[in-house]
Amino acid sequence: MAAERERASSPPTISEVAAAAGVGRATAARTLGGYGYVSPELRERVLAAAEELGYRANALARSMSTGVSHTLGVIVADIGNPFFAGVVRGISDTSRERGFDTIVLSTHEDLGEEIAAMNVLIDKRVDGVIVASAAVERGDIAHITAAIEHGIPVVLVDRDVSHLDLDAVVIDNRAAAREAVDILIRAGHTRIGFVWGPSTNERPATRRELLAAAAKNLWTDAERLRGYLDALDDAGIPFDPDLVMVGDKTEMRAVDEVSRMLALPDRVTAVFCTETDAMTGSLRAVRAAGLAYPADVSLIGFDDSSWAAVMDPPLTMIEQPMHELGEQAAETLLALIDGETTTRSLHTLETRLVSRASVTSPSASVVE
Repeated sequence: MAAERERASSPPTISEVAAAAGVGRATAARTLGGYGYVSPELRERVLAAAEELGYRANALARSMSTGVSHTLGVIVADIGNPFFAGVVRGISDTSRERGFDTIVLSTHEDLGEEIAAMNVLIDKRVDGVIVASAAVERGDIAHITAAIEHGIPVVLVDRDVSHLDLDAVVIDNRAAAREAVDILIRAGHTRIGFVWGPSTNERPATRRELLAAAAKNLWTDAERLRGYLDALDDAGIPFDPDLVMVGDKTEMRAVDEVSRMLALPDRVTAVFCTETDAMTGSLRAVRAAGLAYPADVSLIGFDDSSWAAVMDPPLTMIEQPMHELGEQAAETLLALIDGETTTRSLHTLETRLVSRASVTSPSASVVE
């Protein structure tokens, strides 16, 4: 009796499904694994037997026998970030329509965690990987090339990576930043803070030093800084290193840096924030200084969201096509998996600047 109860509680096997359907094990395996040819009549018998027995395929075993797992791996910096959540939603929606499951791993923008995540996906034999990589230097990319060497195609999303000739799905960060800063300049601002900049402890004294430091950071950060500098150049406004945040990319560091900019003798009258935490840190600093936006400080941020719209006053923000980025990344990866494309492409999607009420002309007291 104990043995019967144990058998009854055990999941049915392919052999048991084959016996119930009256076919060979190989026929049952091909039907349940979704590979090879099986006549419609036998396929119907096997599927009916599997349903009656409650058979559920072991995805890992199936992938080992067929080489196909129908699973995509996704590696992002922070799944709790609304931007990455939107990107993952786009990936998941698109992959699901094609019959693919999605495994999502979050790395907290840590290269070590990213390497570990890639190893997990390689071990799980995923069919492809989409990654928002923290890699910057040539020595940072070994885990990505390892996946490719295992026959797993890789697509980059949100940021391009030097030294990798891979498909990437991004926005034009430089143009978006340039447009935002240009709006501040056209409103009359010349003292414009940039939050956040290179994660260096020493403040670069020259433009060349600043760009060299930025090159050691994420591609997106460097591109947005270049857009900021482009807008200043267009308007003939001299670059001031004191108006660029440096150091750790955290909300509290943004508070400290913006507070410093607001305490300068010729203080900032506007701030361009390139991340959500940069904006919340800037808002905290403005409030701590006893100032208000936009009367005392104009603000523009990246990554529009519902909270920005309900702020009082509502914030002017750059809206990224999050879902579309995910959709395009998934479609690009699935095309690679299907062997439909072999040439590398950089897919650049458009952003939209959502004008609200956080930008106005500098106050008369500051201008004077």
